[in-house]
This record gives sequence, structure tokens and C-alpha cells, in this order.
Amino acid sequence: MNDKAEHKAEELKGQAKEKVGDATGNEQWQAEGKAEQGKGALKQAADKVKDAVTGHKD
Repeated sequence: MNDKAEHKAEELKGQAKEKVGDATGNEQWQAEGKAEQGKGALKQAADKVKDAVTGHKD
């Protein structure tokens, strides 16, 4: 799997974990899910900057 796909998968995993946490009232999973979403989104933003600098397009 390439880096971009891994970063998107990390964000989606975080969303799922947060939703399970919301449904079960599990605050730890809610927090972990939000953190994973944030890390994935940040990595995706870095990918976009890298692509802009190098001239890559998807």
C-alpha cells in the first residue's frame, strides 16, 4: 500500500473507532479515534504539499 492510501486508511480507522466509542460511551476510543483522524489528516496534508513541490498529480 502506498503512503497516501495508508494515511487515508488511518483517518478512516480513526473515524470508525470514534463512532464505536460514541455508540458505546467509551471515552478512550472516542479520544483515540479523534487522534488517529488528526494524524491521518495531517499526513495527507503533508502529502499534498509534497506533491505540489514535486509536481505530482493524482
